Amino acid sequence: MFHLFRKKENSWTLGAPVKGRAVPLQEVKDPTFSEEMLGKGVAVIPSEGKIYAPCDGEIVMIFDTLHAVSLKADFGAEVLIHVGLDTVKLGGDGFTSHVKAGEHVQRGTLLLEVDLDQVKGAGYDTITPLLVCNTSDYASVEGISGNEVEVGEDVIVIK
Repeated sequence: MFHLFRKKENSWTLGAPVKGRAVPLQEVKDPTFSEEMLGKGVAVIPSEGKIYAPCDGEIVMIFDTLHAVSLKADFGAEVLIHVGLDTVKLGGDGFTSHVKAGEHVQRGTLLLEVDLDQVKGAGYDTITPLLVCNTSDYASVEGISGNEVEVGEDVIVIK
């Protein structure tokens, strides 16, 4: 009977947006990400150029240069996928979008394609941070890193 008043802890996961190696944000060579200025999360060093939705939610914004996507997860997290470092300077070259703002997507929906060789050839790092921008709304946001990941494999646990 006393269990009626015990608060249940909710938890959610975000899947890897791209196939590759998951690493801690501290390994991202940009302080905006490595110092968690935009939120906690994880980064993936991609081995393929297809970027997928890490959760069910609504596309809030696709940046004009197609290098980043923000989503509002159905459970409330504000999620940012940022493909590469300084890739905004490419002006969208090498990027293709498969979704638009306002669209509802499911975890695993193809969002973007990026020509990784073109990005690297232009001198940019392809590391892809996945962030929860409203980290302070949750008790914890923990990245799971240090291993190779497939698309959709859990890389962030949110409580």
